[in-house]
Amino acid sequence: MSKVKKQFLPVSKAEMKARGWDELDVLIITGDAYIDHPAFGAAVVGRVLEADGWRVGIIAQPDWTDPESLTAMGRPRLFCGITAGNLDSMLSHYTAARRKRREDSYTPGGEVGKRPNLASVVYTQLAKKAFPGITTVLGGIEASLRRTAHYDYWQDKLRPSILADAKADLLVYGMGEHAIRETARRLDADEALVGISGTARFLGGKETVALDLSACVELPSFEACKADKKTVLELTQLTEREQNPFSGKPLVQMHGARAVLIEKPAEPLSTAEMDRVYELPYTRLPHPSYKEPVPAYVMIKESVTVVRGCGGGCTFCGLGLHQGRFLTSRSEESVVREVQDLADQPWFHGTVTDIGGPTANLYGCTNGVCEACKTCKRASCLYPSICPNLELDATAAIHLMRRVRELEKVKHVFVQSGIRMDVALRTPEYIRELAKHHVSGHLKVAPEHMHAEVLKKMRKPGPGCFVEFQKEFDKESRKAGKKQYMVPYFISNFPGSTEKEMKAVEQFVREEEWKLQQVQDFIPLPMTPAAATYYTGLDYETGEPVTVVRGLAERRTQMKQLRPHVRRRTKG
Repeated sequence: MSKVKKQFLPVSKAEMKARGWDELDVLIITGDAYIDHPAFGAAVVGRVLEADGWRVGIIAQPDWTDPESLTAMGRPRLFCGITAGNLDSMLSHYTAARRKRREDSYTPGGEVGKRPNLASVVYTQLAKKAFPGITTVLGGIEASLRRTAHYDYWQDKLRPSILADAKADLLVYGMGEHAIRETARRLDADEALVGISGTARFLGGKETVALDLSACVELPSFEACKADKKTVLELTQLTEREQNPFSGKPLVQMHGARAVLIEKPAEPLSTAEMDRVYELPYTRLPHPSYKEPVPAYVMIKESVTVVRGCGGGCTFCGLGLHQGRFLTSRSEESVVREVQDLADQPWFHGTVTDIGGPTANLYGCTNGVCEACKTCKRASCLYPSICPNLELDATAAIHLMRRVRELEKVKHVFVQSGIRMDVALRTPEYIRELAKHHVSGHLKVAPEHMHAEVLKKMRKPGPGCFVEFQKEFDKESRKAGKKQYMVPYFISNFPGSTEKEMKAVEQFVREEEWKLQQVQDFIPLPMTPAAATYYTGLDYETGEPVTVVRGLAERRTQMKQLRPHVRRRTKG
């Protein structure tokens, strides 16, 4: 990797000229700063298209009030790819209290106000003004989790599919590599953008009338959801049940006289395909035009992604609806090559800050392979119990961690990504290796809550799982001769959690003499089951009424029960 000449994707005519280009095939517009690193979606999509031979440019954080801000490199030949960035733009802007954030981690200097609310919509409209008649393709987490009608927490209202607002020609949901490559190929061949897995379209009136619904699952219409809140529960359940890329059916949701047609999810990348994506010639740097550091880049620049997908299916998390629940692990050789490339950077000081993914200890584990997996409609491979078709094996992860920490120039290899504790308890050898070599003094874990009924609504294992993991981690840390502490992460004001239920967390923290680093006040992310529960006030599984804490004054009560502090005190 390090021997390949690396250039940033062009952001100006001058950079196009340096490559000998007089025209772009694809222009990517992003709400984040341009960081040429595989942890940033715009960079990944740009590099994937570049590897197929397309001429790709990037405009990051344009002036959304001026269409001319998109024209610096001219009109692209094929399409404009549009993303709000690595986060939903509303989440980037607002806290759980619906107050403006003081920092945007994906902007140089953490400056706020460099992207609009609902950036996917605004950028699409901007592109249409700048390049009349251009094909617009939405992607990224904001578009992905707003592809159907959805509840927007920050505006406190039900919104239509983002396609109905943006009027984009195509929406790519999920991780997107397969779909975006096929989109570029078809546009170049002047072929229709129909039937591409992992995409959605807002059909015109005539196309809607001609649509064959026999092979589709029809979702409750946007109008039905507005008329009856309870219908949002059905909408979310139907959507979640069709997320299997091998057997899921296309979804149709009416918006007035027009249909949003959502094709089945794209299949996950194979190991070889994932290796290829992460070994593309990223510079691993912010664009040199930036004068101030980008906080999100500072946090991840020395990290390495080794696994994709998450089988957890937690009701508050959008990963299952975005990355999917089927796992893909990179090959050990590919990871080693990336770490060697990282170690060759002049700013590398010997520490790989994270080697993981959505769930670090699912590296090397397998699901989605057997026939039962390919027809399964479960939302979680781990809840209410670990599926026997999920093959758990810590051998590959342990071997990878050992291999990486033995590399020249590498002094430390840490795991900062999430650890699924119920899986770890099935593989005690992983806990042993983790505690002995891969914790930087503090291990971040996410029990989320300590009340059994609230954890059930989250699709998380009961409180005993966390207690048992804590014992095992402490035991292995002592064996390794290290004083190491867990930093637990809890969620307040989750649907079903009142002051009474939160006392279970408060009591546990007090008994353990913990000072918490962070308590996250619950934010209902679009399309998630927890958002459906929050909006409707009904249990996602049973439809029974659930207490939902909504007002800021009420929310403060649970936050005050667990005032966050810096760290856990040493015990005994």
